[in-house]
Amino acid sequence: MSIKLYNSLTKRKETFVPMEEGKVKMYVCGPTVYNYIHIGNARPPIVYDVVRNYLQYRGYQVLFVSNFTDVDDKIIRAAKELGEDVFEVANRFIQAYHDDTCALGVQKADYHPRVTETITEIVDFIQELVNKEYAYESGGDVYFRTRKFEGYGKLSSQPIEELRSGARIEVGDKKEDPLDFALWKNAKDGEISWESPWGSGRPGWHIECSAMVKKYLGDTIDIHAGGQDLTFPHHENEIAQSEALTGKTMANYWLHNGFINIDNEKMSKSLGNFVLAHDMIQQHSAEVIRFFMLTAHYRSPINFSDELLEGAKRGLERIKGARTSLKHRLSKSVGHGEKGNWLQKIEKAKDEFIKEMDDDFNTANGISVLFDLVKEANIYLREQQTNKEVLEAFISQLDELAGVLGIVLEQQEEILAEEIEQLIAERNEARKNKDFSRADEIRDFLKEKGIILEDTAQGVRWKRG
Repeated sequence: MSIKLYNSLTKRKETFVPMEEGKVKMYVCGPTVYNYIHIGNARPPIVYDVVRNYLQYRGYQVLFVSNFTDVDDKIIRAAKELGEDVFEVANRFIQAYHDDTCALGVQKADYHPRVTETITEIVDFIQELVNKEYAYESGGDVYFRTRKFEGYGKLSSQPIEELRSGARIEVGDKKEDPLDFALWKNAKDGEISWESPWGSGRPGWHIECSAMVKKYLGDTIDIHAGGQDLTFPHHENEIAQSEALTGKTMANYWLHNGFINIDNEKMSKSLGNFVLAHDMIQQHSAEVIRFFMLTAHYRSPINFSDELLEGAKRGLERIKGARTSLKHRLSKSVGHGEKGNWLQKIEKAKDEFIKEMDDDFNTANGISVLFDLVKEANIYLREQQTNKEVLEAFISQLDELAGVLGIVLEQQEEILAEEIEQLIAERNEARKNKDFSRADEIRDFLKEKGIILEDTAQGVRWKRG
């Protein structure tokens, strides 16, 4: 079987063929860090975390890059309002992004480059475009000659004249053409800036990702991904810049996830109808939010509501409940039951899961396979005699398939205060007897359970981490 994915560039599903066998180069556009992310912003990191997980599950080695835009008009404005400098604002919200996405089960990228750490590469990139006459300087700004790039509009599939009205670019005396877009912006008084061949200034938005892709992944990559709203102008402009410079295809496959809606209207900060991710994590379990995100195909819009989140919670509890019942039976099983064809059914669930996920990473159908497996497990648990191997196979399969989706089914039991005190007493006794190995073992065990020990003059104190 092979993976098929919907390529936004060709507008059809295609069999995924990486440039190098067994390896994938993948870039996902990250956030502009001027505020906390809203729940709609949380969808891309969750979606593409699963894409990476699944590619790895299918045996690929994935080099995954996702950037931070840490200098931008919005960040500069936020810094002025807060009375802070741009770096303070950016650093705070980068950390907040990591905190929120980590809670949502998203693994960090292999590289998280920042614009402010890539200025040299950006300036060099722009200079090469100027040398090739794809870009020109005007009054300290540098613009890209959009019409000079013959393939402009191929991602958004609109004639260039129609794109002109959607570009939302102000026409000014500095431009040769209204469609031309900024690669470098002349410095304004009091704003952060860097020196360049065209004077002091800072990068335009679109050039940042092109330079980072080239620096970390090369001229051509396998997969470029991001939210649907980035298709135009951001990704369209990325393609123009990169392919004008290198003469090569920038990305072989483009993936775009759908919006999250509130009352059937796109969630966005500009509309004011957003819910911050870290607020939502406080109200609902982070794993429920992640599970909810995956109950729809990544290209489909999701309508957000508390009722739908409650439904996702019940669904996740159903899967977890089945695993708990299997684990409980396993603790009592003596292994005398017949295996029958149960092992074949369990293996078939894996094949079905792969079949669904191979079809454009269809997590909604993948979750349906999990529910089917739960149904079979519950039927099996009604049998008078169960078999140890079958029970273990059910548990292992549930864990494996849910793990691909980034869902952890095993519930860690919270250690009781009395147990903690007993272990601390045992540790004190071990230290008294100079059995430091046992003392360290107890400390490490408690640390795994989230219990932090503090040795003080008044004795050992503990707290939950």
